Amino acid sequence: MKYVGAHVSAAGGIHNAPLNAAKINAKAFALFTRNQRQWNAKEPTEEEIRLFRKNCHANGFLPEHILAHDSYLINLGHPEAGELTRSRMAFIKELQLCEKLGIGLLNFHPGSHLRASSEDATLETIAESINIALDKTKRVTVVIENTAGQGTNLGCSFEQIARIIALVENKKRIGVCIDTAHAFAAGYDLRTSESFTEVFASFDRIIGFGYLSGMHLNDSKTDLGSRVDRHAPLGKGKLGMEPFRLIMNDRRFDNIPLILETPDSKKWAKEIKLLYSLFAVPS
Repeated sequence: MKYVGAHVSAAGGIHNAPLNAAKINAKAFALFTRNQRQWNAKEPTEEEIRLFRKNCHANGFLPEHILAHDSYLINLGHPEAGELTRSRMAFIKELQLCEKLGIGLLNFHPGSHLRASSEDATLETIAESINIALDKTKRVTVVIENTAGQGTNLGCSFEQIARIIALVENKKRIGVCIDTAHAFAAGYDLRTSESFTEVFASFDRIIGFGYLSGMHLNDSKTDLGSRVDRHAPLGKGKLGMEPFRLIMNDRRFDNIPLILETPDSKKWAKEIKLLYSLFAVPS
């Protein structure tokens, strides 16, 4: 079964996120558990946490279909010791909050070397950060999101992600989220059945489908290999609708959250309906 949703707003309290997801007929959803651009963001109250869990249960959202996203400020590969410690502490807090909320997955961008460390050393630091965080928490799976490779961001290649996973000690609590727009911008061509098949054969060989824990379904405003992260509405960018038709008709993408991050939230209900309409549609 396909679980399609969107990255919904938690404005007015985190307990509103599952209600906002239900309004667009989502079967899964993503959210920021706190303000993603502040180090000292306000924590949800115990009452908000209780209501979040209640609203998830009432609307049929299971822990494995809720994909939290950590703060944009966190860099688990930061080359400076002080900032690295700050990021690690914030990441652990994110995991602990997910535990309280009953969320099963925490999505994160791997990290950046900031031109102050080598790629290999930074990947090792990221893995070390993950090991520390997993050792201090329980249950929640941390999910590496592939990046477009913009600037000094790592995680744009399957090989980089596989290297991090190889260094993570608890393999049962590590997963991967593939963002279609990021993958395309990083040079993975998903536009035809043939190239899509080749890309995911490569993914399975290098990382393994067993680690796929979620996807972000976005079209791309930028060209193949641009290394620029710019999302577009489904079918309105450089990818077109073919990769989304292929995903919706491939059982390898069943039972994981398939999350829209397209630019216009007012169109999410229509885009969710569009994705479900693609079942068994021939190319």
